[in-house]
Amino acid sequence: MYMDMTAKLSLIDSADQHAVDLNRVMVELNHFRKQSERLNMMNQLHARMAGVLGLSGMIEAYSVWLMPLVEHELIGYSNNTRKTKHLFCSGHGPNRRKAIAFAEQLIEMGETTQGIYSDDEDHFAHKWVIEQADNAGILLILKSGKQLNDDQIDIINDSLTILSESLTRALDYEDLFQRATIDDLTGLANRRVFEERIPGMMDSARRYKHALTMLSMDLDKFKNINDNLGHLAGDEVLSKVATLLKKAIRSSDLLVRMGGDEFILVLDNTNKANARILAERLCKAVDSLDIWADAKTKLGISIGLAQLEKGESLREWMERADDILYHAKAEGRSRVASM
Repeated sequence: MYMDMTAKLSLIDSADQHAVDLNRVMVELNHFRKQSERLNMMNQLHARMAGVLGLSGMIEAYSVWLMPLVEHELIGYSNNTRKTKHLFCSGHGPNRRKAIAFAEQLIEMGETTQGIYSDDEDHFAHKWVIEQADNAGILLILKSGKQLNDDQIDIINDSLTILSESLTRALDYEDLFQRATIDDLTGLANRRVFEERIPGMMDSARRYKHALTMLSMDLDKFKNINDNLGHLAGDEVLSKVATLLKKAIRSSDLLVRMGGDEFILVLDNTNKANARILAERLCKAVDSLDIWADAKTKLGISIGLAQLEKGESLREWMERADDILYHAKAEGRSRVASM
């Protein structure tokens, strides 16, 4: 027996409808799967941000979370109202310097509209304006070679609410932290800042295999300044030296007054050889201040260089830098020593 044409068509229509329904179900299941994956990603971001207080750590934590999802070279945040800025770059060498220069150029433009920008070095920058409670900040994400695609932009857009809330918390913390961590005399960061930032700098250097070099610095003949000219003159000297040091470094470096006439400078993404070039320049700059305690006693600075070694603890690193500093003093002061 042969099935009549109407029955055949009915079966075909039923099969087609079943295929359409199945396809719709699969599309919906795929949509729910993507929603679940996205929600899980955002939960991971929440958890990562919850453990960080400072702005610099916040930007780094966001970059670490984002990297497997959206490959990038640099993330930057700037808030003009709070007068704060932080750039976190995973690159190194000349490429790093170019990426940072491009990011700083975009931030200094003061443009408050979102957009995509490029430079002559084939960097693409995507800018977001993050509205916060009492102000707005700018988020930059730099890639090399090509722009972000739509899916990557969607991931970042989804994360902005979490990031904005976290950054607001970080900025409030920074306000309190700054009042507690800035040296009143010199305006430099104090020991608390060093203890807050140095673990993250060490972790980042090891993760991305960047060189990290410490300069342990101590003024020569400073006691003679205090004894001969008085403590007010000594305070003026410390302020002048601090201003000189501050002008010579980058925003990514860490300069701290540890106490008295002792300073520490940690140079990010800088090996011992390049650090020595800067250290020699600092020695000459302090000498050029031409400060004398008496006719025979001139202010100088001794510097010990120590590049972070594999497996070295913070305490071991600092002790080694300190030993090298005193070697510089033993060799005649007002000089740079490294081993």
